[in-house]
Amino acid sequence: MIADEQCRPLPREEVIKTVERQHPVRIPLVRARWWGEGLGEQYGERLGELNRYPEDTATLWINPLDIGAMNLSWNATSGRAHDSRCIIDDWCHLDEFIEKIPDPEQDSQFGNLAQQAENLRAQDRYILFGWWGLFFERPWGILGMENLMTDYHLEPEQVHRLHSALCDQYCGYIKRAIRELEPDGFWTSDDLGHQTQLMMRPDIFRELIKPYYARVGTVLKEHGMHWWLHSCGNNTEILGDLADTGVDVFHPVQKNTMDEITVARQYGDRLTFLAGIDVQHTLQEKSPEGVREEVRFLIDTFDRPEGGMCIGAGNGIVSGTPFENIQAFLDESIRYGVEHRQKFAT
Repeated sequence: MIADEQCRPLPREEVIKTVERQHPVRIPLVRARWWGEGLGEQYGERLGELNRYPEDTATLWINPLDIGAMNLSWNATSGRAHDSRCIIDDWCHLDEFIEKIPDPEQDSQFGNLAQQAENLRAQDRYILFGWWGLFFERPWGILGMENLMTDYHLEPEQVHRLHSALCDQYCGYIKRAIRELEPDGFWTSDDLGHQTQLMMRPDIFRELIKPYYARVGTVLKEHGMHWWLHSCGNNTEILGDLADTGVDVFHPVQKNTMDEITVARQYGDRLTFLAGIDVQHTLQEKSPEGVREEVRFLIDTFDRPEGGMCIGAGNGIVSGTPFENIQAFLDESIRYGVEHRQKFAT
């Protein structure tokens, strides 16, 4: 097991060096202790043993769209599961929905975040600000998956109107966060892929989603913030598009959906990768040494002499995952991450 002094969180500047490929001292761990469904119930206080391993970023979370607080005039079924809910069941409701989208400047969530941000800056931490769901995940929660996929073809102008309104609000939140919280990066998600390909054709992404990614990317670039994007599934066809719009860090390069070696070779000069270890099979099924081998494979694949790699869990680590495998993942990420960076330094 590695020594405690190697487990101190990285200073903010070292994470910046990683994202911007300026020769960091070790590979950052980001969302590595990501406890998913049932893990807390399975291990309880024992999970505290893993707190010795660092999280090299800290995240300030908000919810940009509280549907229940919007006081919509129709019966919006916001209580249903994300994949099946339908907030806007008819496009005739879109005008009211847009009118009642919360104003970032009036959002009380920032009151609690300012003190957190100040404390984190005093600790020299790299600060992320953000939320889950951007221009695919959130619209499918608003329209329902089947409706969204159909309206990409039948009602593209209405989809554009919804995306544009959401984009205005998102950019407003980012600008307020920059002013009041001074974060280093923006974290968000859009699960754009499934196990074999994109959820939509690449040309649909480029027509209906990419322009709004580009608007967000422009705001972030103007203020020197990094963009961290989580997207499960196979995103290979649009990694270049994501880099075009300003995405800096891509997570997780999901195992068995994307070819890690090909992705690293083709896009490692344009994207930093938060490589996510496979939580479906590797952590669940392999031995601790097999987990360590996978960590070394990921680092050998994605880490470059100049940097450009972080490591974390591919998604939430769920119940049924052997405790020893989680420990092996975290331990090897530090041990081999330091060793790999030292090799480049010499």
